[in-house]
Amino acid sequence: MIHFILGGARSGKSCYAEQQTLLQAGNSHQPVYIATATAIDNEMKTRILKHQLDRTSIWELIECPIDLVSCLENASTDKTYLLDCLTLWLNNLLFLEEGKQQVNMVDSSVLEQKLKNEIDLFIAVLRKHFTDTDHNIVIVSNEVGLGVIPMGETTRLFVDHCGWLNQAIAKISQRVTLVTAGIPLTLKS
Repeated sequence: MIHFILGGARSGKSCYAEQQTLLQAGNSHQPVYIATATAIDNEMKTRILKHQLDRTSIWELIECPIDLVSCLENASTDKTYLLDCLTLWLNNLLFLEEGKQQVNMVDSSVLEQKLKNEIDLFIAVLRKHFTDTDHNIVIVSNEVGLGVIPMGETTRLFVDHCGWLNQAIAKISQRVTLVTAGIPLTLKS
């Protein structure tokens, strides 16, 4: 089962997702936290440390900033997964590919196609492993499309692909929850 949780920055979505993962895991499944964050600066290091301190020691941790497809290909039915978060994963992909693009002077359509391919592979692995009732995953993502249209090309590319990614995940999810001001709102059940 896929439970997709969306929300804005500091909306309470990660805390809610952790609670939902532990409820799904119960006493029979190991909760597994798949973290996509990378400590690129001191502020991010502090955020990561806070998340780690907030979790109890029962969680297994997998740090996976880029290759979610390989990580989820090996999903076990005796574990319940929490993937936090898709927007950081997309950001990591974007800047990994953008860095390669700058070195090779590749045009932006190549970058867009690589992002689309990664998203398609990710959706395919979710369909394969998590749309049945034997595998459980809670996925966290930011809802970034409610603000102003970004000025820069890279930021617009990120917002567009984040919106398309969120739509694709919501479509295949059995449950979708929007968290606003710490209050979960069921969008799909």
